[in-house]
Amino acid sequence: MNPSPISKLSLEGRVFYVKRDDLIDPFLAGNKYRKLYTLLKTPSNKLNKIISYGGTQSNAMLAIAAMCKSKSWEFEYYTKPLSQTQKIHPYGNYYHSINLGMRHIEIDEVLYKDYIASLSFMIDASTFIVDQGGAVEEAKKGLEVLAEEIKAENLELRSLATPSGTGTTALFLALSLPEFKVYTTPCVGDVKYLKEQMQALSEIPKNLIILEPSKKHHFAKPYPEFLQIYKKVLASGIEFDLLYSPGMWEALLAQTDEEILYIHSGGVSGNESMLKKYEQKGFR
Repeated sequence: MNPSPISKLSLEGRVFYVKRDDLIDPFLAGNKYRKLYTLLKTPSNKLNKIISYGGTQSNAMLAIAAMCKSKSWEFEYYTKPLSQTQKIHPYGNYYHSINLGMRHIEIDEVLYKDYIASLSFMIDASTFIVDQGGAVEEAKKGLEVLAEEIKAENLELRSLATPSGTGTTALFLALSLPEFKVYTTPCVGDVKYLKEQMQALSEIPKNLIILEPSKKHHFAKPYPEFLQIYKKVLASGIEFDLLYSPGMWEALLAQTDEEILYIHSGGVSGNESMLKKYEQKGFR
């Protein structure tokens, strides 16, 4: 695959550059492509099943479903019980993942945590578990490939940015590019939670800078200020996801002033379900 292109974006009188990982593939794009890189390069006959778990509109879920479809692997995905709306009218990433062949398994909320913890005891050598969000050591190789693409551009700027759920992308990118500052901000939980997730994989390098959010935001909850940022950036010519990017853009605009290369995380397919939430709240 050719390296993803870089676009220029003007926002609030500043120039940003965007690494267009969202253009890699309609479903298997952005940081999920990078995190799944090692599995994508795994010969199809080495595995026959992938297991993962998480939210019912997860971008990682859709990316894994697309990968498994291309590899002819089974894909089992575990979640807490679906809402009645989704059961009657499947939509968004869940709908696309089912159409790609995903086998969805609901686990009672009371049993969910223990059941997920037991998954590793129920697999064989032909089955691989991808932890929620793709936070696995195997993601490191894909981020190293991204780092090499960035180096090859010979950019004059020395600052990068990418939002964080588990922090896997930001962590491995910072480790691979010690000559760059890597900005991130927590989009799931707070700074303490983010550091704990990163430290489970590696010591946090000094060039990784975590920007504190302006206020506490609950993940996947609609916020009018996030919709406003989404629309403002969209008007500049590039669509970003509504889950992670608004918090990152808010932090960058308020707390930085240099030229920055923003690593597009993909995930725009999830905007269909998020925009429905905003409509239901009357924010659109």
